Amino acid sequence: MESSVSTNMLGLLSGSGPVVKLVLFVLLLFSLLSWTVILAKAVRLFKARRANDEFADFFDESDDLLEIYSFARRIPEAPMAGVFHEGYRALRQLHATGSGPAGSLRSWLEILERGLKKGIQEELALLERFLPFLATTTNAAPFIGLFGTVWGIMTSFHAIGMMGNASLATVAPGISEALVATAAGLAVAIPAGIAFNTFMSSLSQMEADLQAFSLEFLNIMERQLISTEAGEHTHQTYHREDVERELEEYFEEEDRE
Repeated sequence: MESSVSTNMLGLLSGSGPVVKLVLFVLLLFSLLSWTVILAKAVRLFKARRANDEFADFFDESDDLLEIYSFARRIPEAPMAGVFHEGYRALRQLHATGSGPAGSLRSWLEILERGLKKGIQEELALLERFLPFLATTTNAAPFIGLFGTVWGIMTSFHAIGMMGNASLATVAPGISEALVATAAGLAVAIPAGIAFNTFMSSLSQMEADLQAFSLEFLNIMERQLISTEAGEHTHQTYHREDVERELEEYFEEEDRE
């Protein structure tokens, strides 16, 4: 039975007109490219989630910026590490220009926040690469298949008119050949649509995680700086001068490496 169905399908494909065959070839290309994107993106997101968990655990356990920065460079597949890297670069730029922690607290935190936002945007842009192709495939493939079907039906009716015979035996083969294009278009579009929605949901969760990490990093730095103005002297806080001195030590140690 399966062998008979396969033979019939091959017969329908071989008996299709050149336009329908071209449509099927285009749909085949869309299918190969979309499945390549689906598999590659699934692997990339899996590695990103696992690396994010690893970096988040290290970030929670360590209170050394340089140590965290070195660890972040070892796991570039973690989007959270990329966000931290941009924040760390902002700290370095502030230190290099002399407008670091000793300067305006609010402007210092705003610059740090912009650096973190830039990191989030860049990481999400990398993760979203090629996803628009899946959306394009989802929207375009059914219509490409429908075009092949309409063209095949037009050709069939034209042939029927030339033959002057409109019996079912004459009409059915041509129409069935044309409908293969619609079925192929749906077969290409449905997996691409499911994968696109799944990936976008994962990216929304990833964005929320990156935003939460960014806020946590900002809150830690803000508490360290505000402690001077608030007069707090607990083991969890630092004076502004202490923060500046520690940052200088971090940057000088990194430059030596």
